[in-house]
Amino acid sequence: MRKSILSLSVIAALLVPGLAAAQAAAPSPLTGNATLLTDYRFRGISQTFGKFAYQGGFDYAHASGFYAGNWNSNVSSAAGYPGGNLEMDFYGGYKRAFGDFGIDAGLLYYYYPGTDAALLGTRNGKTNSGTVYNTEGYLAGSWKWITLKWSHAFSDYFQTPDTKGTNYLDLGAAYDVGGGWGVNGHIGHTSVHNFSNASYSDYKLGVTKDLSGWLVGASLVSTNARHNCSSSDPYCFAKPNGGTYDAGKSTIVLSVGKTF
Repeated sequence: MRKSILSLSVIAALLVPGLAAAQAAAPSPLTGNATLLTDYRFRGISQTFGKFAYQGGFDYAHASGFYAGNWNSNVSSAAGYPGGNLEMDFYGGYKRAFGDFGIDAGLLYYYYPGTDAALLGTRNGKTNSGTVYNTEGYLAGSWKWITLKWSHAFSDYFQTPDTKGTNYLDLGAAYDVGGGWGVNGHIGHTSVHNFSNASYSDYKLGVTKDLSGWLVGASLVSTNARHNCSSSDPYCFAKPNGGTYDAGKSTIVLSVGKTF
């Protein structure tokens, strides 16, 4: 059967000039990605206690502008995911370009299998149960290499009790300087509803280099979180073997990834 199909394709290419070239040039709507990093920083906060993260996923983009995808990463259970060590993101939305301008709107669901939200404790008389998750809607606008994005939590923020309605505002830029080199920057602010001590800003400045399809990067990541592990800092996590870890401290994150 395979040989017959190949023979028909060759005949069709001979009878219809340019058909083979057109078929070869058509991009696939399905792509995959894989990345290795020295630390997984989510909105500036370490999810892996400064240790390596292995990440990957896939995306489906329809010609109409609608898209859907999945992305996954290892995390530390002590970073707010008691009983679990895996993050699974599922998302879908719509994006469209208008010359140098673009819009992007969608829904994102974060899921942490094996976790127990009850172990996150009680706040304002409320305790959550079941698996840790977070549901956000997002809306973004872009101009050339600059993007402004707003995310809004429709659930308690990663199941921290009484935080539904948390917002995140993100201004980012990514510029191609040529020769496979790129620079990028970002500033974001997390406003945690009913939990002012957990609100903070995060920053990133990075550089990337394309090496035959492999994207190598280095980024300086920092936050203005309280950095005071002797007080009630929500981003000072308890280490499994004792002590605390300032998950919002400044660091350099190295990465290598590929889209296929």
